[in-house]
Amino acid sequence: MRRRRMVWMAVLAVAMLVAGCGYQGQKPDRTEGMEPSILQTKNVTRVNEDDPVKAAVLVSRMIWPATDAENRPGTVLIAEAGKTKLNLPSVTLVHHPNNGPLLYAKKDQIPQATLDEIKRLQPAGSPMNQGTQVILIGSFDPEAKKQITDQGYKADVIHGEDPAEMARQLDVYYAKVNGGKYPLNVIVSSVDRLDYTLPAAGWIAHMPEPLLYVSKDAVPEATRQALQQRKGQAKIYLLGPEQVISPKVEKELQSYGEVVRIAGDVPEENAIAFAKFKDEKTGFGWGVTEPGHGLTFVKSGSLDTAIASASFAHLGKHAPMLVLEGNDLSAALQQYLTSLQPKYEKEPTEGPYNHAYLIGSEKSVPFAVQGKIDRLLEIVPENGGSGHDGHMPMPENTGHGEHMGHH
Repeated sequence: MRRRRMVWMAVLAVAMLVAGCGYQGQKPDRTEGMEPSILQTKNVTRVNEDDPVKAAVLVSRMIWPATDAENRPGTVLIAEAGKTKLNLPSVTLVHHPNNGPLLYAKKDQIPQATLDEIKRLQPAGSPMNQGTQVILIGSFDPEAKKQITDQGYKADVIHGEDPAEMARQLDVYYAKVNGGKYPLNVIVSSVDRLDYTLPAAGWIAHMPEPLLYVSKDAVPEATRQALQQRKGQAKIYLLGPEQVISPKVEKELQSYGEVVRIAGDVPEENAIAFAKFKDEKTGFGWGVTEPGHGLTFVKSGSLDTAIASASFAHLGKHAPMLVLEGNDLSAALQQYLTSLQPKYEKEPTEGPYNHAYLIGSEKSVPFAVQGKIDRLLEIVPENGGSGHDGHMPMPENTGHGEHMGHH
């Protein structure tokens, strides 16, 4: 009996050794056996999808549970995937009174995933927009609208192919739905460098201000017409540095009202500057310069998924949009996040807390980047330290400390 027990112990030891060697020789796969659509860490929620149609649906599900009348949208927006210059200004309609997500389709067909999401949402229809439940934005074929109306939804179309003209039409449409009033505050940014313009998406989904387009050296006629509606009283927030929007354009815009430029030299720094900016006189701007906020991180090369995520600025944590470039977290972003890191005096339960949404799969944004963001958002002691090794009182010595490790 004793010999048999020794044999089994030897077999078990060998098995443990082999298993240990196998583990050391392999890099653990965090997602082995599962492909989560949303990959979460404690301070970061990842929308783990690069396909625009699927990513837009995931964002919609997170923001509008549609479990009752109080958390259903009023109107669902549908845009054509790939038409990013048209789609970016369209998220101004995410804001109230429409209160709904941006979903994607093809020019001549609404994907089944989008149709299924509309069915799940059961949009109530905006009372200020004649009960419209779905708005198609872009140059859709009639067949696409028919797919919507055949399901019994009341649909409207904002048709256009020119980006500056589309932005103007969206401005007119919002004013019509809003009782004919044009917001005096306006964001103007580049039609050619959407990586600099992208942060505007979050704000126009959050507040009534529209986005209008300019090129580096010219103001399109459609943008002039939109600014003229402000009758010389416009407050124009020009988003982008001089190498993207020239001083010549800035000077021309001054004929329509006051112009304030918000800029960073590269897209990441430009987005940080926009997130920090606040005009105390008009209330325009996020003014995120201290702890206790939500943030949305998007990849500059994944514009459609980034645009769809603008809804995170509309409800929930009202998160401004930050831009990621490359496969690492830049020094500028690390410095900004460090400035927002919450610190507590006695207990971490004092708060405040930060949280981030990260848009894209690990192919677009490596998990290491998510880990850095998660760490920099974590609440830490005011006097330094790791954050959670000093706030728990140590038990009194009972004389049995040598046994504590076995309990």
